[in-house]
Amino acid sequence: MTATGVREQAEDRIFAALANTTRREVLRLLREGGPQPVQVLADHFDMRRPSLSEHLKVLREAGLVSEERSGRQRIYRLEAAPLAGVSDWLHPYERFWRDRLKGLGELLDRMPDDEA
Repeated sequence: MTATGVREQAEDRIFAALANTTRREVLRLLREGGPQPVQVLADHFDMRRPSLSEHLKVLREAGLVSEERSGRQRIYRLEAAPLAGVSDWLHPYERFWRDRLKGLGELLDRMPDDEA
């Protein structure tokens, strides 16, 4: 497989991981609260721990979290670096919409005000 193909597969895993609300919430919890044991993360969700473990596995495989064992606990940590690729991908779309909204604002500014 080419380097481009490998990169595209990694990007696909990241976007697939981000597509799920539970996984995005796990990332938010880790961003705001720092590294946390599985049980602390699980306490935020109305699901069984094996279900949360599946979500954590997807996040690990996408490179968005890392796992460290500390005794019997598994501590999860946010790995934000892969999100830079998401930001890079979104940037042209942000610029597109910013330009469109600027144009709309200019059009609205040229329109006469309604007198009522």
